[in-house]
Amino acid sequence: MNPSYTLKILADFASAHTLRDYPGDCSRMHGHNWKIEVEVTASALNEHDMGMDFKTIKVATRKLAKTLDHRYLNDIPPFDTINPTAENIAQYFYQNLSKTLNIDTAKISGVTLWETDRACVRYSED
Repeated sequence: MNPSYTLKILADFASAHTLRDYPGDCSRMHGHNWKIEVEVTASALNEHDMGMDFKTIKVATRKLAKTLDHRYLNDIPPFDTINPTAENIAQYFYQNLSKTLNIDTAKISGVTLWETDRACVRYSED
């Protein structure tokens, strides 16, 4: 049997966006208090008996979130050219955190972005 550990952290940020070509109210500038949940799956424990230190995941996630915090997303690459939908923002976090956090025994397995307390999207790659 192969061991598997799933670690999760939560972070948040606030930002505004406008959904381009959207046929509704979200085509006007509006803001959200986003919550981001990052999942890391580890197949082994390190020398401290951790899959990955929660602090490592939190620091990387908060650093990335800070670049979007209290900003208008439509002005920030890549959202200056792609629609700043919850789906695209979740993918952005997943791909950027994968570059900095993935190691041989632990990888980002999913990012869930909460737009409101009742609406979220989860992004992962196979």
